[in-house]
Amino acid sequence: MEKLVSAQTDAMKFLLVFDFDHTIIDENSDTWIVKCAPERKLPNGLRNSYQPGHWTEYMGRVFVYLGDNGVKEDEMKRTMTTIPFTAGMIDLLGFIGENKELFDCIIVSDSNTVFIDWILKAADFHKVFDEVFTNPAAFSSTGYLTVQHFHAHHCTMCPKNLCKRKVLKEFLDKQLERGVSYTQIIYIGDGGNDLCPVMFLKKNDIAMPRQGYTLEKRISQLAQSLSPVQCSVLVWSSAIDIMSYLKSLIKE
Repeated sequence: MEKLVSAQTDAMKFLLVFDFDHTIIDENSDTWIVKCAPERKLPNGLRNSYQPGHWTEYMGRVFVYLGDNGVKEDEMKRTMTTIPFTAGMIDLLGFIGENKELFDCIIVSDSNTVFIDWILKAADFHKVFDEVFTNPAAFSSTGYLTVQHFHAHHCTMCPKNLCKRKVLKEFLDKQLERGVSYTQIIYIGDGGNDLCPVMFLKKNDIAMPRQGYTLEKRISQLAQSLSPVQCSVLVWSSAIDIMSYLKSLIKE
């Protein structure tokens, strides 16, 4: 009998997919770094150089500006680790960490590896996440932070450096090859670039958009135009809302 129970528990695994900026942390890591700039602001020419869909290139120029102004790695790290987590998020991540046998947990973010690594390690949450998919970043030999595109893709909905649907699909395919499939996918995000992966979710899955942010608005626009997403939608304003949902899953 015991064997049967364990086989059942093995089968019941949930995948949590988190965005990072404005979801795990309550700010945008890329705009927060501006606190390191002289007078905590960027020159107008640089600020106005952003072109839609080319945020990574824009951030590359920001990092060059910081480097040119003598901003070093340790100062950047100190600044980044002061970003507040979203309300309830520390409790939620602690809860997931205690129940890792039930939850696989990944981050898919348009931030970069250096920022996410710093923030998660400083709060001791890096062990909660199985994988982090984000733009690769590193410090050059001259001490400048450089960032690259995560991948190439053909999706017209997404910024050219990252299609989160493609990331999610490839992750699920790889897990299937390892014999892992999920009872349910729970996607937690806030931004416009989270809509593409949410549209990929199936009927049994759950999209959890943050209340009052772009993703929630986009999902409701789709419902109004009678092309709603397939998955269920549960809006959250504090991560405690997400934790309550996860607790109800475990009880079932």
